[in-house]
Amino acid sequence: MKSFRWIGLLAVAATVIAGCTAPAAPTASPAPAPTSAPAATAAPKATEAPTAAAAPTATTAASNSTSSLPDLKGRTVTVAIEDAYLPFNYIRLDNGKPEGWDYDTLAELCKRLNCKVSFKEIAWDNMIAAVAGGQFDMAADGITITDERAKVVDFSEGYIAVDQRVLVRKDETRFKTVDELKSGTYKVATQKGTTNYDEAVKLVGESRVTAFDTFGDAVQALISKDADAVVIDDTAGQGYVGVNADKVVLLDGALIGQQLGFIYPKGSDLVKPFNAAIEAIKSDGTLNKLNEKWFGPSFKMTYDEVKPGPTAAPTATPGK
Repeated sequence: MKSFRWIGLLAVAATVIAGCTAPAAPTASPAPAPTSAPAATAAPKATEAPTAAAAPTATTAASNSTSSLPDLKGRTVTVAIEDAYLPFNYIRLDNGKPEGWDYDTLAELCKRLNCKVSFKEIAWDNMIAAVAGGQFDMAADGITITDERAKVVDFSEGYIAVDQRVLVRKDETRFKTVDELKSGTYKVATQKGTTNYDEAVKLVGESRVTAFDTFGDAVQALISKDADAVVIDDTAGQGYVGVNADKVVLLDGALIGQQLGFIYPKGSDLVKPFNAAIEAIKSDGTLNKLNEKWFGPSFKMTYDEVKPGPTAAPTATPGK
């Protein structure tokens, strides 16, 4: 999720359309809660993030009435956000303003539901635990829907479908396929606490995986030859290729396809209203327009142009 990339991804549009007919978010399964987000883990206090959503206007209530969407009566919804994951959320260095798909989409959803958004920055590796513990009303950060996570949080319905891919250096000659990567002794990098990390471990084993604080750090390790491949979502991976076409490429084929969704504390009364609003922006084409704006070729922002997220200095965590 950091330096050397932008996420200009017109190719994701077709994937997003597929996500528009996604099944409802999974219910809790008897699988154990993931170690990356134990419900009992205390998360540090989040810092206030700049808010991009305007307060609902008088026309909002009328719009809600017309569309039969729930009316949250001006309620303030606190949203955990990393501000370090282009194009979903980030803070511009040139003007200090927050931007991204999450900011625009949450503003649109709250406009229709008559609510206000209060964004709070928090590091990714504490986010799920913090929401599970009730520190926030919800979180938005390109979070993959899994049965394990659904053990400790509730998910919205899926809003984007993504594939996990393998990113390699363009001049790589030792292997050309995922199977060849798997059969060797090559090192794989990814971000800690993600489903990408889980898939990387399944692919090559824990001893060959190095987990970084951000995807940007993982891609930097790849470019500097400290890693041989990166397991990453195709949305982010294509963005890195877009600004590093002379350095990195994505191998053919997907490791796994998954849905992204918002998360809420267990039993949250916000799940049904937000699901209704998500369905509304899918059906009237608004979601497609948002996706074209943030995942299309016109998006040129890079991690060198945005504020670092709320994490410590980037460090590698071998085998985490």
